Order: sequence, then C-alpha cells, then structure tokens
Amino acid sequence: MTPALMKKILGEQRNEITGHIIYHRLAARLRDKDRAAILERISQDELSHYNFWKGITEQDVQPGIIKIFFYVWLSKFLGLTFGLKLLENGEDAAQGVYGQLKSVSPDVDKIIRDEEEHETELIDLIDEERLKYISSVVLGLNDALVELTGALVGFSLALQKTQLVAIVGSITGIAASLSMAASEYLSTKQEETKKDPLKASIYTGIAYIITVTLLILPYLILKNIFVCLGVVVFAALLVIFVFTFYISVAKGLNFKIRFLEMAGISLGVAAINFIIGIMIRIWLGINI
Repeated sequence: MTPALMKKILGEQRNEITGHIIYHRLAARLRDKDRAAILERISQDELSHYNFWKGITEQDVQPGIIKIFFYVWLSKFLGLTFGLKLLENGEDAAQGVYGQLKSVSPDVDKIIRDEEEHETELIDLIDEERLKYISSVVLGLNDALVELTGALVGFSLALQKTQLVAIVGSITGIAASLSMAASEYLSTKQEETKKDPLKASIYTGIAYIITVTLLILPYLILKNIFVCLGVVVFAALLVIFVFTFYISVAKGLNFKIRFLEMAGISLGVAAINFIIGIMIRIWLGINI
C-alpha cells in the first residue's frame, strides 16, 4: 500500500470516528425517541466503518475534537437540520474518496451504500419548526432588504445627514415590519396550512426587525453619509449571503442561483433609489 493511499484511508478513518461521536451527541439531545434512535443507529454505523478501516490500517486514530464541537454547537444554535445537512454534505464529498479506495477491499461498496442510506434517513428525520416557518422568515427578510436598502440609499442622497436618515429609516422600518407581520398573519390564516398564523407573523416581524437594525446601525455609529451607504450595501450582501447559505444547506438548494437572485433584486432597487435621490435633490433643490 502506497503512503498516499494509507494517508487517505487514515483520513476517512478519522472522519468515521468523528462522525460517530457527533451523531451520538446529537441523538442524546433529542427528546423524540424515534428520531434519536435513527441518529444513534447512524452513529453505530459510523463506528463500524471506523473499525473496518482500523482493520486495514491497524492503527487507532483520534477524532476531530474541533469538528465535533463545531457541528454540535452549530446544530444547537442554528438547528439540527442545518447541522445534519452540512455534516452530510461533507460525507457526500467523502464518497468520492471511497471510490478511489475500492481497490483496498470490496467491502467499501457497503460503506458507500450505508452513507447513501444515512442521507435518506436524515431527510426523513427533518421536521423542524423553524423550517416550517422559513417562508415567513424569507418574506420578512426579503422585504426588509429590498425595501429598506433602497429606501436608505434614497434617504441618504436626499437628506445627506446620518442622524436624519437613521430616524426616518427607523420609522419606516418599524412601520413596515408591523405591516408585514399583520399581512402575514392574515395571509396564513386564509391558507390551508399547518402553520400557526400568529407564529408565522412573529417570524416575519422578527426577521424584518433584525434586518432593519443591521441596516440602520451604520447611520447611528458613523458620520460620513457615503461611508454609511457602503456599509449598508455590504451589510445587505452579508445578510443575503448568510441567509442564502443557511437555506441552501438546510433545503438542499442551489446557493449560487439564490444568492445572485436576492442580491440582484436588492441592489437593483437600491440603485434605482440612488438615482431617484439624486434627481430629487437636483430638480427640487432640496437642501436639508
């Protein structure tokens, strides 16, 4: 066996023992016994894979402590769905390495089949409230990004004072968040869905308020209006990037397409409002 091949096998052996511990710890956190049992069985499969590779390398390998902490922490704060999906994406990438290791043993095919079954079981396992209401979060987030980013750019060019922009932007954002939450409540109430109208409206309102806060913050801290504009655009792109990444991983969607779509709409509206702001100042001679 070549040193390069041995290195790959040891790497997969380390991944398996790390996965075993991650799934075991996540299973211990679940109150639903059926779902916990699925994760625990996957954990035991990962352990058997580790022992398989150990039989070939005849070496013990220590688990990745940082990786264990990262995925357990991520699953706790961003949801089990996100943590499991991100972990499974890493295992999908590892299957390419398994293909290269088939020459070591025909039993590698069984490991590949196990990993494919794990992915199917994890998909069936997913039923988190936060994903049930993700459309409400998207509504609040998208609306805040599109409306407020564009409005802040327009206000900045028209008013030219950070404190004024912060005040007007805050009033606009708070009023819009309440309006969106109320609209989501009424809309959800009319739909044939399992979503609770009140919870849907709360998710929408909170997503809107958080986005408003992030976009208004530069005007409360900085003095230069154009620096604020740059920070607002950066903050909007950052929010879009983080949220799109979360949704793409949790729901298995194409990240690049969704990111470009959301960023294009938000920045497009901002650009239009930028032009409108300049036109208002020039044509009406507003000087505040």
